[in-house]
Formats: sequence, C-alpha cells, structure tokens
Amino acid sequence: MTITITAFEDSPDRGQGLARDMRVRWALEEVGQPYDVRLVSFEEMKQPAHLAIQPFGQIPTYEEANLALFESGSIILHIASRHAGLLPDDPDARARAITWMFAALNTVEPPIVDLDVAKLIEGDKAWAAERMPLVMDRIRDRLGALSRRLGDAEWLDGAFSAGDLMMVEVIIRLQGSGILEEYPSLCAYITRAEARPAFKRAFAAQYAVFAAMQLAG
Repeated sequence: MTITITAFEDSPDRGQGLARDMRVRWALEEVGQPYDVRLVSFEEMKQPAHLAIQPFGQIPTYEEANLALFESGSIILHIASRHAGLLPDDPDARARAITWMFAALNTVEPPIVDLDVAKLIEGDKAWAAERMPLVMDRIRDRLGALSRRLGDAEWLDGAFSAGDLMMVEVIIRLQGSGILEEYPSLCAYITRAEARPAFKRAFAAQYAVFAAMQLAG
C-alpha cells in the first residue's frame, strides 16, 4: 500500500523546509519510495481522527497498511530499516548510524529548540536578555563538539546515512542565526546535504505546499 504522511496545511516556516515532515520526505526520497501527503490544519491536528494516530497533536505521521507511526525519528528509523539506502549493511556501522540519529535528536536538537523558545515565546520576559547567552553557549558547546568530530570528512561515519540526514535536519534550523556560520565545516556539511537530489526533491515538494497556499490566499 502507498505510504501516507501528514504535513502542515499552512506551515509556520513559510516554505523554508524546517517543518519536520521535511525529514520524512527526504528519507523517502533517498530510498526511492513514493508517498502521498495528507495536509492538516492546526485545528484538525487537535481533532480525534488525528489524535488517534498522533496523541500529541503534531506532524508528521506515517501510515502504511495497518501501521501508523509518529515522531520523525521513529519514522525515519523505520524507513531506513525497511528500505536500502540509509543504513549500512555492516552491523557495527549500522549501529553507529543509528547512534548519530539519537545524538541529533537527544543531544543537539534540544538547545536549538530552546533558542526558538527563547526568541519566540520568552523574548518579552524581563529575564530574557540574561538567559539568551546561556542558551547560545549550550548551542556552541554542541556545535563545537560536532564540528570537531566531523573534521574534514564528508559525512559523520563513512557514507551518507540516516544519521547524517537527521543531524543536518537539526542543525539546518540555525541557518541565518549567525551561530552556524562560526563553524565552516558544518556549513559545508549542510551544503553537501542540500546538493543531494533526494533533498532537492523533498524541499521542492514541501515548498510547493507553501506556494499553493500563497496563490490560494
């Protein structure tokens, strides 16, 4: 059966490719799997039909036959485990690629999300200016360690893998913030990822949703 994922009907990122369905689209493009997209509004995400699949009322979700998944990391691990192209055949290399997926989501992403919260939600608080340097320091700590580990290599552990896909999707959120530019190796890492045909197809597909909404509006 055809894979169906959900995405924002009107994404708050305004076509920048930052919504988390981009991760799933990219993974499916990398492994050459066709998929349908069901667009949902913010109101629909809180309705029983969507909550039955995603209990926290978020996107993306993944449906195939009788299987329904949520959380982008879980979805991508499932795709990578089922289809060739995102995880190495060697068991040890495969385990390392999965470890990088977890590192992206559990170690690198939280302080980056914290920066979004600090800017968008807490920016008007009296203590916001004092807290911001702490948030930035935590991000630099993670990016510095990642940059040192990557070094001059193209990818984190040999060939491109789901670990790279997830890591790029996490750190790409910092583009334009001024922080990422402090780490040239990570900027080059993102550029290599963005040059992949699968990334370009996924980005174009997500951007098309935004463009259609602009025309309709």
